[in-house]
Amino acid sequence: MTTYTPTLDHRLLERLRGAVRGEIVEPGDPDYDEARRVYNAMHDKRPAIVVRAVDAGDVIATVDFARDQGLTLAVRGGSHSVTGYGTCDGGVVLDLVRMRGIRVDPDARRAWAEGGCTWADVNHATHAFGLATTGGIVSTTGVGGLTTGGGMGYLARRCGLSCDNLVSADLVTADGHFVTCTEDDHTDLMWAVRGGGGNYGVVTSFAYRLHPVADILGGPTFYPLDGDVIRRYRELIAEGDENLGALLVVGLGPPVPFLPERWHGRPLCGVVACWTGSPDADDRIRDRLAALGPVVGRHVERMPYPVINTLFDDLVPAGLYHYWKGAFTQGLPDGAVDAFVEYGATTPSIQSVTAVFPIDGACHRVGPEDTAFTYRDADFSIALSPTLTTREDCEAQKDWVRAFHRALEPHSMEGGYVNFMDADDQNRVGVNYRGNHARLTALKRRYDPGNLFRLNHNIAP
Repeated sequence: MTTYTPTLDHRLLERLRGAVRGEIVEPGDPDYDEARRVYNAMHDKRPAIVVRAVDAGDVIATVDFARDQGLTLAVRGGSHSVTGYGTCDGGVVLDLVRMRGIRVDPDARRAWAEGGCTWADVNHATHAFGLATTGGIVSTTGVGGLTTGGGMGYLARRCGLSCDNLVSADLVTADGHFVTCTEDDHTDLMWAVRGGGGNYGVVTSFAYRLHPVADILGGPTFYPLDGDVIRRYRELIAEGDENLGALLVVGLGPPVPFLPERWHGRPLCGVVACWTGSPDADDRIRDRLAALGPVVGRHVERMPYPVINTLFDDLVPAGLYHYWKGAFTQGLPDGAVDAFVEYGATTPSIQSVTAVFPIDGACHRVGPEDTAFTYRDADFSIALSPTLTTREDCEAQKDWVRAFHRALEPHSMEGGYVNFMDADDQNRVGVNYRGNHARLTALKRRYDPGNLFRLNHNIAP
């Protein structure tokens, strides 16, 4: 592997250093390798500099520097971009990891979170007031990438997507201007950042609508991998109680104490439940989950809401090798169920979990043109990923996930969720945004005609 060592004009670099309060890390600095590392180890890039911003002023200075010098700019929030868009070779990485301030107004049910926050940060701060908003299933995920892509999680059926709960966003645009986007001001940008990804600027702060969610009934129930179990899960979601978030997973049995050892490493399907309704219904929910099929292991208990978002953390820590594909479906057609069973049986590792997110309920009460996220007629969003411990093993399993995705295509909608797409899915950007793509393109031409913000599922100007 060729080692690339980028260089910059040191006069210009010193000018930038004087303009920012945060740290600038260069090749040769003791912590350069740590500063350039991202969540998905498939992406081993060597940026010219990493700017660890501490405030919006640092963001403005860095955006101006990259634009004026014609350098590639990568924006990193939580670093979970599976496509590696939070890093680059020879350019500038704008790292928001030190911008993690949060303020909660419990009376107004609002939370303001800086762009470097993770969902663990937000969940911790809001839980103190018995409040929450929709935000992913892995606590180390950054709020920025998840929200601007749409944002799915256990609360989506009850509360909508993360972007549906976004009430304002502070944004630094490609020309270095700082704007606050709301439903009343800069409404075009407010529309675009709710699903349009990082195409329109760097969001330095998000304001979210919160909902009363404190303790929940949650956790996984595992079953043998069987199409009938998945079809009964489909019926469970169709029953329509939006207080039940229920993530379907297909993969290999994890080495957890509540799953008998004979099932470790064997193909299974499971439902990770998050019931936010009345505790009086807990036994009914447990019974309903048990009725999906033969239960081989379960741990469904009362827990604080933030805990449910940590259950996958140990399974997929930073430093693994990932390659992803995504799809939307209306219902779960039998052909899709058959594909889950066929390809689930050859899942390449315990970390390679196929996840099916229900996005009906409150997600359907937003129109397809109300936000940039347009698939309001989809019932499920599917994430496919071989996740391995070495690059070679991940490369070897790309054919598995591509074949899996092809098997789903006749039973899926044309596009998919941008946060579940890998870099070789750029040709799908148009169908991923459907009828909103033309409007997004016009806004890109207006706000970023030079395509400075191109390290994303890019909407070209």
